Amino acid sequence: QVQLVESGGGLVQAGGSLRLSCAASERIFSSYSMGWFRQAPGKEREFVSAIRWSGGNTYYADYADPVKGRFTISRDNAKNTVYLKINSLKPEDTGVYYCAAALGASKIYEYWGQGTQVTVSS
Repeated sequence: QVQLVESGGGLVQAGGSLRLSCAASERIFSSYSMGWFRQAPGKEREFVSAIRWSGGNTYYADYADPVKGRFTISRDNAKNTVYLKINSLKPEDTGVYYCAAALGASKIYEYWGQGTQVTVSS
């Protein structure tokens, strides 16, 4: 069972930046693909970004179109942590951000964190 704990959310003004973190309990974290999703009030949860394992120590990043150029995903396998740097925040980025883990290169996320709230004021 992989446990995921997000942190780094908060209230920021539009145009500001945040870095979200997700710490994983799994000691073989390096072979998991990690994703970030968000859920805005009254909306369904949506994909934001992923850093997918493609074998060995190779990963590739993927982003949803609305966040390309503003969001950057990264990971530190030594710390079992994945990060999401968010720049130029917009009010529409408001929501609960969830971290998720998928084994290997799978796109089926089996493990989810509890979420961290991001609120962007205009």
